[in-house]
Amino acid sequence: MGTGTIVTLVVIVIVAFGMITIYNKLVSLRNRFQNAFSQIEVQLKRRYDLIPNLVETAKGYLSHERETLEAVIKARNVAASALDAAAKGGGADSGAMASLQGGESMLASALGRFNVVVEQYPELKADQTMANLSEEMTTTENRIAFARQAFNDSVMTYNTYRQSFPPVAVAGMIGHGNDANLLTFDDAEAIKEAPKVSF
Repeated sequence: MGTGTIVTLVVIVIVAFGMITIYNKLVSLRNRFQNAFSQIEVQLKRRYDLIPNLVETAKGYLSHERETLEAVIKARNVAASALDAAAKGGGADSGAMASLQGGESMLASALGRFNVVVEQYPELKADQTMANLSEEMTTTENRIAFARQAFNDSVMTYNTYRQSFPPVAVAGMIGHGNDANLLTFDDAEAIKEAPKVSF
């Protein structure tokens, strides 16, 4: 074997090792953000399960607010379907993620109207079942926010690595051609603002 052949073999081994390392790192980072999406899925499903109980509890007090109650259930069903579609792609399908964001926006709007109506009924707010469900919803919303932050952090780590050199040169060839999508809901802007307190 000549020196040229040995050098060529060494270069091939180094390139192959580099490709394997990049591929394994991309797979690891993708698995992390997909796992993080699974945590969001768990919390969103928990919220979707609580919503019918909230509506059912409110029905006795809000019988003439049928439209508001139906809008909440409809929005919940749209968001749940969008979550199922997004979950099939592990949070990596940009179209499904956009649908999930749209479904969550619709649900947030419907729940906002529901909460305004509930505020007008002190006896409903005082109902122990309603109070317990509201507390569970608040806890779940906090868990969703934390899970979403963990997911977005994982997505940023994946995207940053995928876009850096040398991974960017080979990512498309090894099945990692697109960035993962961050997950933002309509409350993202409200979260950035300082809370307003009045006495």
